[in-house]
Amino acid sequence: MSTDQTSTDQASTHRTTGRPGTDREVILRLDNVTRVHGTDGTAVRALAGVSLEVRAGELVAVMGPSGSGKSTLLNLAGGLDAATSGQVLIEGQSIGTLKGDALARLRRRRVGFVFQDFNLIPSLTAVENVALPLELDGQRVSRARRRAIDALTMVGVHELADRYPDKMSGGQQQRVAIARALVGDRRLVLADEPTGALDSHTGEGVLRVLRERCDAGAAGLLVTHEARHAAWADRVVFLRDGVVVDSTGTVETAEALLEPTA
Repeated sequence: MSTDQTSTDQASTHRTTGRPGTDREVILRLDNVTRVHGTDGTAVRALAGVSLEVRAGELVAVMGPSGSGKSTLLNLAGGLDAATSGQVLIEGQSIGTLKGDALARLRRRRVGFVFQDFNLIPSLTAVENVALPLELDGQRVSRARRRAIDALTMVGVHELADRYPDKMSGGQQQRVAIARALVGDRRLVLADEPTGALDSHTGEGVLRVLRERCDAGAAGLLVTHEARHAAWADRVVFLRDGVVVDSTGTVETAEALLEPTA
């Protein structure tokens, strides 16, 4: 059996046996969320009445064709953008009511972002990159470093603690970025095409780390265009033209939904 087939089988096992029950705490809730860019004749509706819940222990994949609203959904979920209407709640708190420092503090403490292009600071070592959010939140450097080392250990790259990003492979940089997203007590992890710049083997390793973190109690939202990557999720949400067209579908329906409409 090939390595890719083994990874797919492992992912499928997670989807069929690992889905959290409905008694788990809801970490992320989008309630009838709409996002409109521009006004009047130039208005573009990126999301239209989207509702979604992600519970503790659950990894949810978001799929859809280009321009369907996937990245907008992720930005709203993490407080990087504001909804035009509807509510976004993280651990029961409406983030639409938060401004400035309060919103920044919520993102530092509760939300971890994993981006396709890593977004590591080149002048900082791995441990300094991971510790930075904690230090910005007022933690002592020594404590922040210890917690950063723990996070790097969790993703299997603790030996890179004192290495700079330009001395790491793409997969290593992405694992450091995941450690930064998970450090501290963050319970919501948002990943935007985190394997897009990686080879298939390294990408599967990154997805395995995300899966394990969710199994340990975090809630995860993964934007991907790859059906085999979505197979690591407990369920898949499909978007088209800013609307959820299927929120209980399986990965097997992905190819048809990703095809452009006539």
